[in-house]
Amino acid sequence: MTRDYRTLSLWHEGLAGTLAPRPSLPGPTEVDVAVVGGGYTGLWTAYYLKKADPALRIAVFEKEIAGFGASGRNGGWCSSYFAASPGTIADEFGREAAIAMQRAMFATVDEVGRVVADEGIDARYHKGGALTLATSEVQLTRLRAEIAHEREWGFGEADYAELSADEAAARLRVEGCLGAIFSPHCASVDPARLARGLAEVVERLGVTIYERTPALALTPHEVATPAGAVRAGVVVNALEGYVTTLPGHGRDLVPLYSVMIATEPLPASFWDTVGWSGREVFGDERQLIIYAMRTEDDRIAIGGRGAPYHFGSRIKDEYDFAPKVFGELHQVLKSLFPAIGGARVTHTWGGCLGVPRDWFTSVGYEPESGMAWARGYVGDGVSTTNLAGRTLAELIAGAEHGLAGLPWVGHVSPRWEPEPLRYLGVNLALLMMGSADRAEARSGKPARRAELTARLIGR
Repeated sequence: MTRDYRTLSLWHEGLAGTLAPRPSLPGPTEVDVAVVGGGYTGLWTAYYLKKADPALRIAVFEKEIAGFGASGRNGGWCSSYFAASPGTIADEFGREAAIAMQRAMFATVDEVGRVVADEGIDARYHKGGALTLATSEVQLTRLRAEIAHEREWGFGEADYAELSADEAAARLRVEGCLGAIFSPHCASVDPARLARGLAEVVERLGVTIYERTPALALTPHEVATPAGAVRAGVVVNALEGYVTTLPGHGRDLVPLYSVMIATEPLPASFWDTVGWSGREVFGDERQLIIYAMRTEDDRIAIGGRGAPYHFGSRIKDEYDFAPKVFGELHQVLKSLFPAIGGARVTHTWGGCLGVPRDWFTSVGYEPESGMAWARGYVGDGVSTTNLAGRTLAELIAGAEHGLAGLPWVGHVSPRWEPEPLRYLGVNLALLMMGSADRAEARSGKPARRAELTARLIGR
């Protein structure tokens, strides 16, 4: 029985046309490149490989439908944020490598926009930039420290501008906002439209997408499926958080759940009160992160962390729904925008993202085994997956410089601890970050527990 994929998120519900799955793999086959995972990573990789060499036989294998997972359900931020900090990168690869990584991320936001325009993908791409707000003195102190940190790495006003309370309000009027950081290096997208549109583009280029075709195991030059073996010169592991469902991969990443709510379309009187005509995405300096955007049909979609990690890295449909966190997000929304009044929340959804033990996103390719991978985006995958696809295409073609020379190439994160340590550590960290926000609200002082928690989880 085929599930109703439109119920996955606000974004899926708004898709035009049918969401009926494409045909499954009918039997054993052989290709040049087997891409496992029909999300952004797999689709961008297929796109750039096929553009570089139209003769390649490429197939994408997806357990559900293209854009089923985080690629179709995320907060719509096509941002320049990279999971590992410049300091972390510099410790291993040096200062210039860290700066090159960030510059590559800046350029990636525009590359996504270029492809969307060139290929006619109706992804609702809008480059309005990103605001990071401070709504307390503690958050303002943290915000100014972030600005100072960016200046130390050579990034000036053109990349990260500090805004006064009045300057921030000229863009977006949020209750109690004391200041903000504005970065132009961010766009908003409709996630599912981007994923589904990209799938259609790679099909037109000659890539075959097999849906409802799960991978049972990945081994050198082979993907095991229920329909038989797929032999391939290159096997691309593009499963992100879902990699934990494969035998032997349960400790590669933590599938951490993030959830979202969306309001009904809000009236012109609300937008007259809060502004937001630039449609910047925004978050703030709280410890347990939130992320929000104004949709094209004038809703607010806001998401955040706080949903529990599930023992054994289990992933189930019922985990997408976290009523407690949905309620907390609604309260956050009302506190930031009192003018929202009694506006209804019409959509609630969630899904898992992949977190490596050292929070260091990586890509890699081993020519001898034919195994390639990109993973561990920690929620910043809308843009980073594009950079991953371009990088993998270069690596598979044999390049050693350019994108192939960036510091995330070949990085191997340590594995997460075995259970029950993983379960206890991750959920304790989530509880402590939420507790830190409450403590800061009460005391008006930074919560040291947040720093200790960051060390615990390897941030």
